[in-house]
Amino acid sequence: MTKIVKVAAAQLSSIFLNKEKSIEKACKAILEAGENGADLIVFPEAFISGYPDWVWLIPNSKGADLNELYVKLVENAVSVPDEGTRQLCKAAKDAGVNVVMGMHERNSETSSTSLFNSLLFIDDQGLIIGKHRKLIPTGGERLIWSQGDGSTLRSYDTSAGKIAGLICWENFMPLARNAIYESGAQLLATPTWDKSANWIQSMQHIAREGGLFVISSCMALKMDDIPDHYEFKKLYPEGREWINVGNSAIIAPNGQILAGPLEAEEGILYAEIDFDQVIKAKRMFDAVGHYSRPDVFTFNVKSTPS
Repeated sequence: MTKIVKVAAAQLSSIFLNKEKSIEKACKAILEAGENGADLIVFPEAFISGYPDWVWLIPNSKGADLNELYVKLVENAVSVPDEGTRQLCKAAKDAGVNVVMGMHERNSETSSTSLFNSLLFIDDQGLIIGKHRKLIPTGGERLIWSQGDGSTLRSYDTSAGKIAGLICWENFMPLARNAIYESGAQLLATPTWDKSANWIQSMQHIAREGGLFVISSCMALKMDDIPDHYEFKKLYPEGREWINVGNSAIIAPNGQILAGPLEAEEGILYAEIDFDQVIKAKRMFDAVGHYSRPDVFTFNVKSTPS
């Protein structure tokens, strides 16, 4: 692994509830990142095949409406592996880029009809090296996604450094973060739906706390990106243009924003990162090193699948 690598955050919209076209768009972005010299690209939360924003709009009493949307979600979710993951792996290999992909994942180990909010990790040789399932969905998301477990709280050695991922608000879970820090991660992918200024501040804090680089990738989604035949689209305020403006960013271990936030447009952010900054950041504060006090605190992760 070299000391300096180039990383990318893909602030792109899905092709809403269309797995094939979303994967096609992702593959083009991976190849573009490779052409621009990136060693790693991180996609938004639930990029395949779109964030289910209707959970904040449709009450659970509207069961018939929610059932129809859930069927579409499952039909356009990923099984690991499937033809969609094979396409992503080929693009990663062709581009020579490591990929972290946000996706709806079927529970293919059993019924294939429950969903997880997952990250798929693919290396620059086109091999699936792991996945992470979000530990707990937030609010209305709990009507969509199952809970992950401790078996996916780890990091992966790649040509772009040691990479881990936490999804959206599970980044607010102190113990989940500690598990990632203990894994030795140098880069933390934080795909999210949170576009707020508070989120960026939290990512800056986490970069400093963990002494690592943070790549926060959020989907930029316009009203026009949702086909008109989806009735829940009428529940948004009249005249609204953007559902999510994105605000993706790449952040250094000292909390400095290296790229972004990118607001109200699609695009790919790039930044060159120097791993010496990880070491420098931990000279004064290493949360799982000289600052950890194992004589006072104990920490354990149940790493067996539930």
